[in-house]
Amino acid sequence: MLAANPTVRLANWVLRAACRRKTVNLSGRRGGRRGTMGLMTVTVAVANQKGGVAKTTTVASLGTALVELGQRVLVVDLDPQASLTFSLGVDPEELDLSVREVILGEKDAGDVIVVTDEGAHLLPAAIGLAQAEEALLGRTGREHRLRKALEPVAGDYDWILLDCPPSLGILTVGALTAADQVLIPVQCETLAHRGVGQLLDTIYDVREFTNPGLQLIGVLPTSYDGRTKHARAVLAAITQAYDLDVIEPPIPKTIKFAEAPAIGRSILGTARSHRGAEAYRQVAAGLLRTTVDRAS
Repeated sequence: MLAANPTVRLANWVLRAACRRKTVNLSGRRGGRRGTMGLMTVTVAVANQKGGVAKTTTVASLGTALVELGQRVLVVDLDPQASLTFSLGVDPEELDLSVREVILGEKDAGDVIVVTDEGAHLLPAAIGLAQAEEALLGRTGREHRLRKALEPVAGDYDWILLDCPPSLGILTVGALTAADQVLIPVQCETLAHRGVGQLLDTIYDVREFTNPGLQLIGVLPTSYDGRTKHARAVLAAITQAYDLDVIEPPIPKTIKFAEAPAIGRSILGTARSHRGAEAYRQVAAGLLRTTVDRAS
């Protein structure tokens, strides 16, 4: 019989789901490449097969925040919907070249990268990326193609942030294969976190077969309203069930995130002093600090 208290029911459900999963050892880190700041280039896949959890917002905002900290940043749009591309002020329908041609080996990444108004460099996407995913299914080494495509330009950057599509298909697996680390944005709502276990299974398989050094940074709470018991319960349940680190501070719920893409900028460019912008700045500073500490 299920517990009457909805918080208890939620925690029990997540715990049962975790028990059905593999035990995932996510420690370790693959050696990176030297960036322009003298540190290893760090490639981070921002992944969650659930849509609407702020993957694109996180890549755009963290990328801009890292640029503010003096870092050289490349953001890569791997979603055929091209939301990151549009959000950073580039019209996908006007592009002659995109990440599609890069992944398929038809163009070099350096020929496709554009500079955004906020300073981050962008490897943009267009609708044709969906066709590229289908084409990759029949190609040898498909999981490694993004990693190989980024290698010639990786040394020009301190950070490469990969915006994964809302699926666990070949584009996401390719991003996880190319990445040093994974960041999982999760809305603090019951349905939003139900796929975390599936993503961890995929990460486990990637580490087993294509990228042994892949490291999990943790969960980044998004659309977070700490005033509600439900949001706090969901976050606690996830961390307890999957033993995941929680990246702080949580990203607050605000309409400012929805308004920023219409202007072609991140929230750091449209509402610089807003608490949402400040939250991403703190997350970026924490990631940079951790990277410097590991290198020292």
